[in-house]
Amino acid sequence: MSAWLHTIADAAPAGHPAVVDHDGAIYSYDDLRGGAAALAERLQDRGVRPGDRVMLVCENCAAFAAAVLAVVRLGAWVLPVNARHSAGKIAALAAHSGARLTLFTPGASPEAAAHAARLDAAQLADDLGPLVATACADTAPEPVADTPQNRIAAVLYTTGTTSAPKGVMLTHANLIWNAETSARLRGMAPDDTVLGVLPGSHIFGFSSTMLAALCAGSTLRFLPRFAPETVVRALAEGASVLPAVPQMYARILSHLDRTGAALQAPRLRYISAGGAPLDPDLKARTEAVFGLTLNNGYGITECAPGVAATRPAEPRGDVSVGTAMEDVTLTVDAPDAEGVGEILIRSPGVMAGYYRDPQATAAALPESGLFRSGDLGRIDPDGTVHLLGRKKELIIRSGFNVHPPEIEAMLTRHPDVLQAAVVGRHRDGNEDILAFVMVRGGLTEAALSDWLAPRLVGYKRPQRIVVVDAFPTAPTGKILKHKLTRQFADALGSHTAAEGSPAV
Repeated sequence: MSAWLHTIADAAPAGHPAVVDHDGAIYSYDDLRGGAAALAERLQDRGVRPGDRVMLVCENCAAFAAAVLAVVRLGAWVLPVNARHSAGKIAALAAHSGARLTLFTPGASPEAAAHAARLDAAQLADDLGPLVATACADTAPEPVADTPQNRIAAVLYTTGTTSAPKGVMLTHANLIWNAETSARLRGMAPDDTVLGVLPGSHIFGFSSTMLAALCAGSTLRFLPRFAPETVVRALAEGASVLPAVPQMYARILSHLDRTGAALQAPRLRYISAGGAPLDPDLKARTEAVFGLTLNNGYGITECAPGVAATRPAEPRGDVSVGTAMEDVTLTVDAPDAEGVGEILIRSPGVMAGYYRDPQATAAALPESGLFRSGDLGRIDPDGTVHLLGRKKELIIRSGFNVHPPEIEAMLTRHPDVLQAAVVGRHRDGNEDILAFVMVRGGLTEAALSDWLAPRLVGYKRPQRIVVVDAFPTAPTGKILKHKLTRQFADALGSHTAAEGSPAV
């Protein structure tokens, strides 16, 4: 096991391709290591010290990978931030983190270039594509631990799907463990080309894709942002490993259906989904088109992120998230009569805490290495984990517990429902079940409500079904459920088509 994050790629052969960049440029592992070392010297010249926070406003590219390795090489903390955030959001994250310097990847991202221009950023390096920098506040460095188990390497801000973002502090050891475990799980090797289409500013793209590929000595093909036609082209050109979120597979299938094209993926051997619930219909359709098992997984930013996954050698027909990953222990806290409770996670990936938030840290980490996930689930006798949604999303309807993923899975079984999200809303001493759906073919709320009636027990049927054109989403495509009722308030106020379903 590599001791420090900046040495993660040191074992790869010098001339082997490390990155195929967004513009087609190919950089070897020697190029990547040399570029990171040179960049670390330039950062040091700009005043970056051990314990400083360096914000990286980025989209996927070789310069991004080199910047990550350079920052942690100095003992500083890297803060990857999606360049598509607003100016206000980037300013807020810079202020909260006390970033000493902000880096931008303008070659891969028009948004990063615009932010850099707005902040008068100056050229810093161009070894692996342009990287520009601007100074932020003259803040004090944080203490620097002597061991990889205790030294912070990165702070990743959660996407805030159910609450305000928090800065998750991950150590060198957290990230190395996840990268090596993820690479072993997928059987990743130097002859693999891993498609890096998940945002590198998100833990799935940062740790389980980029870092896993580098520690395996694989070639990482970077795509700065998702477009189904771009992914299809990359698969045709030889990508062999595709980690993605369910929404990406849905859009690829829609693209193929719309264009009438057949998927060409001569080297593709492994596909996986994570980051959001996987519904059974999408899994079945994806497997039929790709001719491969769609592996499912469960990860949390606070766990670096790997928690559980299905195994390629043991394909599953359901949408469970498989069993605990290597060295991870899972238990269910306070299970109900059906064995459902909050999942507790003990893992080498468990974070050091939330930056500048001791109260939230204490609530999430009852003891060292143990994380309260906030996720509801049950664990079968053989260790298989079934997720049933966030604890905060649990809907109590007429005294019954209602788990949104169960209703979402039923909604998406309708042939004309493309995507669904279910939330609760308190009203008159009870909770209404609100369903938001994207559909095709003119499917109406009334028709969908009628279709659901014989398929769901009365207390699980939505009181409101709202057809929407698009969902509010995070950069990964994850639906931001906490924004649904506000964004579609007008439709909820006037909608009556699915009103009045019985309580039992």
